Amino acid sequence: GEVDRCRALYTNYLKQMPHNCRAWSKYADLEKSVGETERCRAIFELAVSQSALDMPEMLWKNYIDFEIEEGEGDNVRALFERLLEKTGHVKVWISFAQFEGTEVGKGVATARDTFQRAHDQMKEAGLKEERVLLLDAWRVFEKAKGDAESLAKVDAMLPRRVKRKRMRTDESGAELGWEEYFDYHFPDDGDSNAGNLKILEMAAKWKQAQQAQDSSSSSEDESDDED
Repeated sequence: GEVDRCRALYTNYLKQMPHNCRAWSKYADLEKSVGETERCRAIFELAVSQSALDMPEMLWKNYIDFEIEEGEGDNVRALFERLLEKTGHVKVWISFAQFEGTEVGKGVATARDTFQRAHDQMKEAGLKEERVLLLDAWRVFEKAKGDAESLAKVDAMLPRRVKRKRMRTDESGAELGWEEYFDYHFPDDGDSNAGNLKILEMAAKWKQAQQAQDSSSSSEDESDDED
């Protein structure tokens, strides 16, 4: 009686507020608390299928955590793959790889494969900050689950942090002056990346020299006018 009344309340509320992830999660928790595993799964499935959600990351995490608690490794894997189709966020990749390294996952080798998959995608997309976060997480994983050899392999992939210069511009494209920033150079990016950066730096220095020369010329012109 009481459970049915709660179900009716959640159902009516979610008809009006289908974007409310907290309500979906509480509804799923209700079914889980009374041992209705399939109902719980069906509610999560209905929830993630909504076109608009206010906190989708929380909802997906709760759904994945539920399947982990149920020991359903294949379901967890399928959920991570579906989530990665929606968002390739580095935190999702890290959680996926870490999951594979648990008892419910397929093991350390599959976890490494997942880390490598993520790294390859981020490298291709040019996501340097995300690659650093991923490699840091991979390194922590190897320290806990791997050996000296596997840790050394990840260490060899870590980038050097280098200081560079770039021209700041406003919304209209007007130059605002040079600024220093930190960039990452990854060992496995090859010499072409380093070459491109060198060309950019040389172009920047040339432009600075030209500006200095123009400034010098204009000063000489002014002194000539005074004569």
